[in-house]
Amino acid sequence: GDHIDLAAGDVVPADARLLSADGLEVDESSLTGESLPVAKGVDATPGAPVARRTCMVFEGTTVVAGRAEALVVDTGDHTEAGRAVALASRTPPPAGVQARLQELTRKALPVTLTGGALVTGLSLLRGSPLRRAVSGGVAVAVAAVPEGLPLVATVAQMAAARRLSRRGVLVRTPRTLEALGRVDTMCFDKTGTLTENRLRLVRVAAADGAVLAPDDERAVPVVRMAARACPQEETTEGRKVAHATDEAVLDAAPPDEDWTPDGELAFEASRGYAAAVGRDGEDGAYLVVKGAPETVLPACADLPEEAADAAHTLAGQGLRVLAVARRRYEGADPEAEVQAGLSGLELVGFVALADVPRDTSRELLVALRKSGILPVMLTGDHPETARAIALQLGWPEETQVVTGDDLVAMGRAERVRALHGAGVVARVAPEQKLHVVEALQQAGRVVAMAGDGANDAAAIRAADVGVGIEARGSAAARNAADIVLTGGDLSVLVDAFAEGRALWRSVADAVSILIGGNAGEVGFSVLGTLLAGSSPLSTRQLLLVNLLTDMFPAMAVAVTPSNDPSTAAHAETGPMGLDVLGTPLLRSIRRRGVTTCLGAVAAYLIGRFTPGTERRSTTMALCGVVGAQLVQTLSGRRHSTLVWVTALGSAAVLAALVQTPGVSHFFGCVPLGPAAWTGVALAITLSALAPRLERLTAVRHLYALATRLTQRLTDSARHTRHTLHTGIARPVA
Repeated sequence: GDHIDLAAGDVVPADARLLSADGLEVDESSLTGESLPVAKGVDATPGAPVARRTCMVFEGTTVVAGRAEALVVDTGDHTEAGRAVALASRTPPPAGVQARLQELTRKALPVTLTGGALVTGLSLLRGSPLRRAVSGGVAVAVAAVPEGLPLVATVAQMAAARRLSRRGVLVRTPRTLEALGRVDTMCFDKTGTLTENRLRLVRVAAADGAVLAPDDERAVPVVRMAARACPQEETTEGRKVAHATDEAVLDAAPPDEDWTPDGELAFEASRGYAAAVGRDGEDGAYLVVKGAPETVLPACADLPEEAADAAHTLAGQGLRVLAVARRRYEGADPEAEVQAGLSGLELVGFVALADVPRDTSRELLVALRKSGILPVMLTGDHPETARAIALQLGWPEETQVVTGDDLVAMGRAERVRALHGAGVVARVAPEQKLHVVEALQQAGRVVAMAGDGANDAAAIRAADVGVGIEARGSAAARNAADIVLTGGDLSVLVDAFAEGRALWRSVADAVSILIGGNAGEVGFSVLGTLLAGSSPLSTRQLLLVNLLTDMFPAMAVAVTPSNDPSTAAHAETGPMGLDVLGTPLLRSIRRRGVTTCLGAVAAYLIGRFTPGTERRSTTMALCGVVGAQLVQTLSGRRHSTLVWVTALGSAAVLAALVQTPGVSHFFGCVPLGPAAWTGVALAITLSALAPRLERLTAVRHLYALATRLTQRLTDSARHTRHTLHTGIARPVA
């Protein structure tokens, strides 16, 4: 109900209905995404979208020209800006790594419990005392639990977030990095994100229809004449440009010492042009006009046909075209001359303005496409303008353009189909940006959304990864974002996607170390019990294995940076999927488990068939287990200095523990001699070479047998769990 007065430079405090308007133009780019100022009037626009509601002014927008009186109709959360922020208050989608790791833990736990039960059962069958049999089974079950698994994803996420922070990317939620690795579609708000949100003079057309670059020699007279028709306001700080179009023309114009202004008429939307009267050195006095072609051209005499064609050509490229004309002035009253109507003008040419792309935008989009990510541009501009800018940014000629109104009129399935081949969405309102993101997600895409205005907040929140821009973004966009870019260069997004993909690979490899190594330990304990009547490795020894081969090496792998060749190669192949922690990981776990078990069994058998005690054999088996796992870890991360340091450090600690008499006895070991260490080295070498010799028939059969045994253990665990839950036994293959 309040009345507000608005003038150039004011920020509109609330949504309001215009009661009167005098040449009012408003910059609504922060709300609608349309880069050019919007001319306002009092005529009603019922049912029009926000971008074309010319009888209204909206909270947070800026008056760039004219004056107005308006009646406040909405404040706070009820304004268009407030509704855009409210749409952003949605819960972000759940991340995938933690859920997948929980699933793997549920699968691994029955296997470890089954392994412990088998050790106990086999020990009893071989005549071991009950206490010793149960103790061995419990030791295997407890030691085989992958205790480092809950930490792997967290440590990897924090390490990646720290690396990105050094590049100007602040990760508000570390789990966001998981989604970054899976992103396959990147939506951009155009205005202020891909473009500078600042008008620039990009083309000039001469009176004969020739279209020229602004720095062309024939374009200079046209630009200089357009600059003469740019009025400036008198302020306490000097003369100031009032309108964004005038500022763009003056920035491109060369110095003009010959022009002396005598009178000026500022641009008003209702008039459609700006004018100035002045003297051009010795050439005499002129009235110079710059304005909309539909206003200026009818007042020109002897208009060449090519001129109108040039104006249409420039407008078809999505540019804002202004006609420049002049006529001689012989009178004595400059103010009367500029206020008089237009007639008898001589066309000088046209200047074309546009919100130009940022210098880094094209390279960014090329890099995204190269990495397998589809860019989509969202803008409030006219479809032709949007298409022209998209082509400048590198979108292909066949790029389809759809409008926000068209999408709203479609059903869900039709909307998904329309967006399948569309690279540009024009005339899109804030809630329609949200529809675009949700439709892409419904089509099975993983979507990131980057924007800097309040109108982007809802879409940023709904996206799998929301990207805000600290340097020039609104508070609403930053608060809704999952990651915030502290600088204005969006090219760091390529690094962020690479880190996300490397995170998935590092987590998968670390999980393989944790679960695969433990699976090998369980397998060796079962086989060792068959051979010796009890588990060869004690509880302390199994826990020592986990400490030396699981925790530290796995964490070192988890924090491997994205520029490591082992992760960079996978990051370049395209977005990661949840299947990275699926079948390929299970295959890697089985391979690692079999290789670890082979190294331990080989070392144990060498110890049993060479002179020495049983404790010497179990000590050799302990070294074989640790050595086989460390060698596998190094082979997968041979370029990582941290992994080398961790692995060699673990090996050195093991050797020191084994060779120090008192400590060795505490862990149930004995110091080993040269022959025993040679046997351990031979066993580790055999286990390391085995995966490379799979083509040999005997080794292939051994791997197949071990794989079937692992599958049997898994089936048996499922059978036991099913019986315990239902009381009904079901057949096991």
